[in-house]
Amino acid sequence: MSLAEVEALARAAHEGQTDKAGRPYAEHLRAVAEGVRARGGDADQIAAAWLHDAVEDDKLSEEWLEQAALSPRTKAVVRAVTKRPGESPEAYARRILATPGALLVKESDLAHNADPARLAVLDDATRARLTEKYARMRALLGLA
Repeated sequence: MSLAEVEALARAAHEGQTDKAGRPYAEHLRAVAEGVRARGGDADQIAAAWLHDAVEDDKLSEEWLEQAALSPRTKAVVRAVTKRPGESPEAYARRILATPGALLVKESDLAHNADPARLAVLDDATRARLTEKYARMRALLGLA
């Protein structure tokens, strides 16, 4: 599957979804993919960036991912960055760190999530909660 096809699939899967600020979710996906590209990521990582929330948000199933015409590395990165219900942040961080290529995707995701311009439109309590959550994950991943 080409990157253009992955992008189109991700955009379709998240159609109608918005982020916490009410913006189209595809803007976040694009920003994470571009962040991966800017940080020197390869095609597998860029594809994973487009798909990084698809399984977690139940837009695409794990079964779909298993059968998809994607590289094994892209699939592994998507699985690594997919937070599982009830999973501790520590376990999540360990899986990301243990999966080649996943840290760059998560770093880009966190960078966009923690963008002050994105956080500025949220209420004070939500902004404070998310700022702490993202800082903690960055520390667990050794990015702080």
